[in-house]
Amino acid sequence: MQTIKRTNSTHKGFKPLVAKLDAYLAITDGDEHAFYDQYNQIDDIKCVVLAYVDQKAVGCGAIKAFDADRMEVKRMWVDEDQRGGSVAAAILDELENWATDLGAKACILETGKRQQAAVKFYQKRGYKEVPKYGQYVEMENSICFEKAL
Repeated sequence: MQTIKRTNSTHKGFKPLVAKLDAYLAITDGDEHAFYDQYNQIDDIKCVVLAYVDQKAVGCGAIKAFDADRMEVKRMWVDEDQRGGSVAAAILDELENWATDLGAKACILETGKRQQAAVKFYQKRGYKEVPKYGQYVEMENSICFEKAL
């Protein structure tokens, strides 16, 4: 059985999932990992979603305010053995619902061009490519998306 939980970055289920995400990104980002890592600290994220399958945390995601109208999706991860099902979609749906609850009009995000499964997932979920924003403007590997809520 799958359940979704709203929490924050202090929840004990979040940090092990982020550790898996960071290990994966260290490989796919290569030499650029240190640059990206500095923008992905998890000490004080107020809006974290955890996905559980059979009471085990198997996926996560977070949102944080980007500007007055948009929330940025951060720290999306689903354990490899849970991919291809509904876990990632459930996490993203809950993040978007939470963003709407907080008054956001859109969600934005950045992912790496090398994360082809993530790029396809976000496109399938209605995210459209937009010009790179913020710290990602000069990053060749970055691709940015936005979705109106």
